[in-house]
Parts: sequence; structure tokens; C-alpha cells
Amino acid sequence: MKQSKFTSFILYLGLTIGLMISMFPFYWLVVMSTRTTSDIYQFPPKLWFGGELWNNISRVMTQIDFLGAFLNTLFVATAVTVLVLFFDSLAGFAFAKYEFPGKKILFVVLLTTMMVPSQLSLVPSFVIMAELGWVGSFKALIIPGMVNAFGIFWIRQYAEGSIPSELLDAGRMDGAGFFRIYFSVALPILRPAFAFLGAFTFIGVWNDYLWPLIVLTDEKKYTLQIALSQLNGLYNTDYSMIIAGTLLAIIPLIIMFLFVSKQFISDIAAGAIKD
Repeated sequence: MKQSKFTSFILYLGLTIGLMISMFPFYWLVVMSTRTTSDIYQFPPKLWFGGELWNNISRVMTQIDFLGAFLNTLFVATAVTVLVLFFDSLAGFAFAKYEFPGKKILFVVLLTTMMVPSQLSLVPSFVIMAELGWVGSFKALIIPGMVNAFGIFWIRQYAEGSIPSELLDAGRMDGAGFFRIYFSVALPILRPAFAFLGAFTFIGVWNDYLWPLIVLTDEKKYTLQIALSQLNGLYNTDYSMIIAGTLLAIIPLIIMFLFVSKQFISDIAAGAIKD
């Protein structure tokens, strides 16, 4: 009994220390956003909050169109996430539960594309966007990103182990087609996979910098990452202002992550109870 309590104590102590270490960078970000740039360079560093937060935020708002960039990023990230969840889940579900000619070859090709660095596709992707006349528009950000190999692979792996084939057979016996089975049978079971893939995609699009920098030409359509990069001065940099802008940019991600993680855990728990 004593050994069990001691083991639990060590376990919780280790988890607490790990949590504090992982949370410290975010705490440091918040602290530095309330300080001046000169405070950032001080040694030993000041580990408590200052009184410059609103001043730093107001300077961010005057230097860049933060609200416009925020809305642009929210629109692009939401559109890409919705499209990825729809198309990747359709493809992943088909790969997992249906047989069709060339299935194994196509899946091998899919896995192969995951091994190719994304930087190699920047030039040909830009040429395609230029030929289509999409350079400078949101279509160049949304359309190429609406399907990705990782999402198909993830949904396929999850669906293969979680969706019983008997349910699909029962749906077919009732006369249900592919889309009826997909919406009525597959989607409720795939909710935890959707939560992870949605969060993963949304965060990736929200933080994307290189591709929007290449294809966007109008300042009114800049995303947050490009807008925040404009805070860097030519000869000197106000780091406290940049950190305040970064803090504003990641708050929606934190809120979204907390909501999605709660949904993910509740769905997993519900599935475990049913089993």
C-alpha cells in the first residue's frame, strides 16, 4: 500500500514538473508581452508581469492591420479545414472499407507523396497558380490545401480499426448508398479522428508563412504571419511589440485546442464505455 502511494506520488510529481516545463515558454511569452524591449535584455531576467501590455498591443494595432489580417487568416484556415475534413475523410473511408481497382497502388503513391519535402513543390505550385490567374487571391491558399496525404492516411488508419464492416453491410442491405453510409454510419464514429485532423490542419494553416508570402500580393489580403513579419524594423526591432502581436495571434489557437481536446477526450471515453 505504501509502495503504491509512493509510486503515485512520484508519477504525479513527474507529471507536474513536466507540465511546468512545457508551460514555461508560454508563461515567458505572456511576461515579455507586458514588458518593454529593454526589460527583455536585462539579466537576470524579470519573471513577473509588467505594465506595458496595452501599450504594446496598441502599437501593434497602429503598425499593421491586425484585425484585417486576423479575419483573412480565420477565413482561410476555416475554409481549408472544412474542405480537408470532407475530402480526406471521403478518401480515407474509401481506402479503409471499399475495394476498387488500383487501390494498393494508389495508396503506395499516396504514402510516397508524404515523403517529398513540401519546399520542392513551391515553384511548380506557383507556376500553376500563375497560369490559373490565382496569384494574389485566397484561392491560391485554399484550393491547393483542401486535400493532403496525411489526412487521408490518418482517416484511413482510424476508419480501418474503428468502423465495423458489419455496420456497412447492414447499411447496404437497407439500400443505403456510399454517401448515405458515409454520413449516417462513418461520420459519428470518425468524430475523434475529425477532432485531431481538424486541429492539426487549422493550426498548420494558421501558422503558415512561406506559401502566403509567395502568392499574396495585396496587403489587404495578408495573413497574420505575413502581417506580423512587418513589425520587424529595418535597423532595430521592438521585440516587446512583436511578442505582444504573437500573443494575440496564438490566443485563438489555444481556445480552439482546448475545445477540440475536450471533444476528443469525451468521444474517446464514450467509445470506451460503449465497448
